[in-house]
Amino acid sequence: PKVTPSSKVVGDLAQFMVAQNLDASNILENADTLAFPDSVVNYLRGDIGIPPGGFPESLPIKVLQSRGLEPVVGRPGESLTPFDFEKAKAVLEKKFGGMFILTDQDVLSYALYPQVYNEFKLFRATLGQVGLLPTHIFLNPMKPGEEVDFELEEGKDLLLKLVSIGDVNKEGMRTVLFEVNGEPWYLPVTDLSSEGERKVREKAANDGDVGAPMPGVVVGLKVHVGDKVKEGEAVATLSAMKMKSSIPATASGTVKRVLVNVGDKVEGDDLILTIE
Repeated sequence: PKVTPSSKVVGDLAQFMVAQNLDASNILENADTLAFPDSVVNYLRGDIGIPPGGFPESLPIKVLQSRGLEPVVGRPGESLTPFDFEKAKAVLEKKFGGMFILTDQDVLSYALYPQVYNEFKLFRATLGQVGLLPTHIFLNPMKPGEEVDFELEEGKDLLLKLVSIGDVNKEGMRTVLFEVNGEPWYLPVTDLSSEGERKVREKAANDGDVGAPMPGVVVGLKVHVGDKVKEGEAVATLSAMKMKSSIPATASGTVKRVLVNVGDKVEGDDLILTIE
């Protein structure tokens, strides 16, 4: 499980290796070109300290040099600036105070994982207490005719039935009909996975092609057409399986084409951009 920082590194690297069909020898041989998850790069840099016994000798050298990074010298915490908890609390009160009762635990969570905390609160504000749902319903969409009952709060049970799913309209919305304890509820839902939005993408197959290392969502683009890049420089960021990976340039040159936008879903080897 990805609980502590170091266990997250282990989990991220394991998922990356499985997705790419890699073994230990592949990792060592191709460390300067592989699109490692950011957590792995930061770990090899020394951001959370050096493990007893150190790293495999050539691994951090290849990974850091190919990205133009310097290793952390000394204890990482020594270089951190003091955190202003009062300022952070004011920021959270302004952003989420009207929706949630905020505690010191919220401020600490924000201090440790600001992006994850923001995403979680926005998720909760949009979708509510999904923890009340049975696990199989949370993981797998209901099908028309399917029913599920669960306890909303002590003494208050709900019987939920999915009656029908309407067609996608020109705005990309569907009307979904539920019965909640026998009462019809009509809900408009944005369909982000409708067939009309799916694209068959080119695959990375040539020198200078930069492809997605695994299925995921593009969450950052660092270059535009015409930009000059160096081999190993981060050109995009991919979010996959609860980890983020910086995708490096496969060659030095000029960005000729960019084939994705932020938010696009991609499969493994889908072409992100080309370098000439």
